[in-house]
Amino acid sequence: MQGWARELGFSQIGVAGVDLSSAEAGLMQWLGQGFHGDMHYMQSHGLKRARPAELVPGTVSVITARMDYLPAATFPAAGGASGWQAIEFARLERPAEGIVSVYARGRDYHKVLRSRLQKLADRIAQAVGPIGHRVFTDSAPVLEAELASRSGQGWRGKHTLVLNREAGSMFFLGEIYVDMALPASAPVTAHCGSCSACIDVCPTQAIVAPHRVDARRCISYLTIEHAGPIPEPLRPLMGNRIYGCDDCQLACPWNKFAQASVLPDFDARPGLAGQQLVHLFGWDEPTFLRLTEGGPIRRIGHERWLRNVAVALGNALRATGDEALRAALAARADDPSPLVREHVAWALAQRPDS
Repeated sequence: MQGWARELGFSQIGVAGVDLSSAEAGLMQWLGQGFHGDMHYMQSHGLKRARPAELVPGTVSVITARMDYLPAATFPAAGGASGWQAIEFARLERPAEGIVSVYARGRDYHKVLRSRLQKLADRIAQAVGPIGHRVFTDSAPVLEAELASRSGQGWRGKHTLVLNREAGSMFFLGEIYVDMALPASAPVTAHCGSCSACIDVCPTQAIVAPHRVDARRCISYLTIEHAGPIPEPLRPLMGNRIYGCDDCQLACPWNKFAQASVLPDFDARPGLAGQQLVHLFGWDEPTFLRLTEGGPIRRIGHERWLRNVAVALGNALRATGDEALRAALAARADDPSPLVREHVAWALAQRPDS
């Protein structure tokens, strides 16, 4: 099965059982503290997320898979201080450049993983006979990181992401729920030790404790999941991050071992890496839809895209006082969207002499 998985671009597969009852208390506590923010679906699904056999009746085993996503064309040799982490950290020092999270610069991973997980399930069925199954990748109430860690894919880092000693955390996760009993993979031990790099580097201090993230403060949540105004106290902390945030992964020592993807799907599309904020803010809706077609960014829509870029422009304006930034913002001061207008007004007020 590992061989079939590698042929399809997966880095590793494992098997977990369906008894996740020991994770239920932590899940309910996280929800009870409101750390899920506006992600109401997290609460509406409740404990079904921790009960695979309730989500898909008949499930007795879960096949887990991970797929590396560092763009091979961009990071031909990821590793050490001169590798991809240093390249990405340098982007944070260029305030007029918009930063899109590495995973989102290529094709939508949901589509890539889902089709390849289905092909893997088909291969298994050809070998053993018909099986009841369902494939998932970040698309249903599934405790992905919990299942991955239980099946030997890695351990849960203090930022809550799964870490692998040979691959860091720069990979996607997917699952195949099956009605066939399979021997579970052995979990691996944790290797974070006393390191707190991810906690220390988080721009908004969203990692409120080891293994505990308040999504309401997380830049990935704010720029992707959150639909309304971004809380003003958090806007200056977002810097030039306009879709997602990689900081906790950039700081993680294990990511010097991150692996480049074997698939071209995750290569960065032209115009998404190293692009100036002024240019990105100039996209009208047809341009936005055309340039994000087939990618994950399209899911937030043009209005939220402009909201995010406006915040980044405001932060860049405060840092540089560049008139071109102010002019770009002023051109959208009367935008039809109240959400965009509010963030443009805030951004214009960040000019040093305002």
